[in-house]
Amino acid sequence: MNKVYLVGAGPGDPELITLKAKRLLEQADSVLYDHLANADLLALAPASAEKIYVGKKKSNHAVTQDEICAMLVDRGRRGLNVVRLKGGDPFIFGRGGEEAEALADAGIPFEVVPGVTSPLGIAAYAGVPLTHRDHTSVVTFVTGHEVDKIDWSRVAFAETLVILMGLANFDAIATAAILAGRDPATPAMAVRWGTRPDQQVLTGTLGTLPALIHDSGMKPPATVIVGEVVRLREKLNWFEKLPLFGKRIVVTRAREQADSLAKIFESLGAQVIEMPTIEILPARDYGPLDTAIRNLSEYDWLIFTSANGVRFFLERLDAGPSDLRSIRGKICAIGPATREALERFHLKVDVMAEQYVAEGLLLALAGYDMTERRVLIARAAVARDVLPRELEARGAQVEVVEAYRTEAPSDISERAAVVLADPPDWITFTSSSTVRNLIDAVGANRLTALRVASIGPVTSATLRQNGIAVAAEAERFTTEGLVAAVVAAVAASAAPASIIGK
Repeated sequence: MNKVYLVGAGPGDPELITLKAKRLLEQADSVLYDHLANADLLALAPASAEKIYVGKKKSNHAVTQDEICAMLVDRGRRGLNVVRLKGGDPFIFGRGGEEAEALADAGIPFEVVPGVTSPLGIAAYAGVPLTHRDHTSVVTFVTGHEVDKIDWSRVAFAETLVILMGLANFDAIATAAILAGRDPATPAMAVRWGTRPDQQVLTGTLGTLPALIHDSGMKPPATVIVGEVVRLREKLNWFEKLPLFGKRIVVTRAREQADSLAKIFESLGAQVIEMPTIEILPARDYGPLDTAIRNLSEYDWLIFTSANGVRFFLERLDAGPSDLRSIRGKICAIGPATREALERFHLKVDVMAEQYVAEGLLLALAGYDMTERRVLIARAAVARDVLPRELEARGAQVEVVEAYRTEAPSDISERAAVVLADPPDWITFTSSSTVRNLIDAVGANRLTALRVASIGPVTSATLRQNGIAVAAEAERFTTEGLVAAVVAAVAASAAPASIIGK
């Protein structure tokens, strides 16, 4: 039965959403989301679902609370699956109770899906346990909107005091707490955008934190924590010690391949900006590939130079009368990603290059007699000719067929203009095509001032030929190697000169 679901989106990191919330978003007809719900979560909803922003900032409400309630009731009556996506937890200062009441009064079926409430997630990512046997067994949560309505003679002495939505009023809050008798030397901290790569933390005391907030220009949304547990941040601050914390890194891979690389960077604390500069598309003419598949038993070698080549080859194999039993020859893969793509279909790889480029593949095949051997290479429409040319020189009969093609996305110029307007810390490239397409769109001069990371020597050569310096190059020509190269470069730039020189 369709319902309205009041769903907690968590404190900011989209991976902190619950499994139930993820499932409901994937089934939603309508999503009403607020300012503090991470917009990346909207990608979980079907493309056909309506997505309506109903956020409320201080003095800037997209819609009123009454209007939000009316929208929920209206969609509920129409029998839609509705997700009301709220930052943190719906029932912790999220007005979820008011929305649930409106639905109950209207007889609309609803459920409440708890989320990681913001103060819990924010404290954890800032390295502050809200409870600790040596410091506190009591936590008090207050909202800082209306300072005069709080009895500070009682609240000020909470062992751990968490103040939500109180940054703008923190001068008055601190004054009220101190006047009530709380020691101004009590440790205190303010956290903005907690759990996100742009998390900002100020630490001081109840007496000094107001001035620190003003001097830094910190703006809402932020959470303030007051209490002895704040002293533990220096020891327990794990999030901001991640090797790529706060670094803004652009991934230029194709949209369907970007996520795996983005996840690795994000796990290391980076803020990833996906800017696809390449699209992977079917071949324009599958005639040559289909003919080769009909004659699979005649080939002595099948060589794959990318996971995309494997995917499109096997899709065409499935579309015809043949199947894997037609493969008689040995199978060669350029690298681990290509090998894994083959092994997912239970195909064993006989030869894999140690260096994941055409030259490495040729070296791996050096011990095999290729004289009169029939070789099939299923690859992109445009690729380097080093491999087929050298195999032919060794006596092989090589047939190169187009399995797929690549193009620049139609919106590459517009997307790049937005991303590069606020220069990122790093931009990564995983092929020469990703480089050339971006240069064609924005010009090489837009990239010369950026720190650029390359997946390997071929891509690096393309960059340098266009006057772009390579700040990091993968030693192993994989996405994992690319990440390792960026991590090493960041660590080196952060190390003291005396250490670098050793």
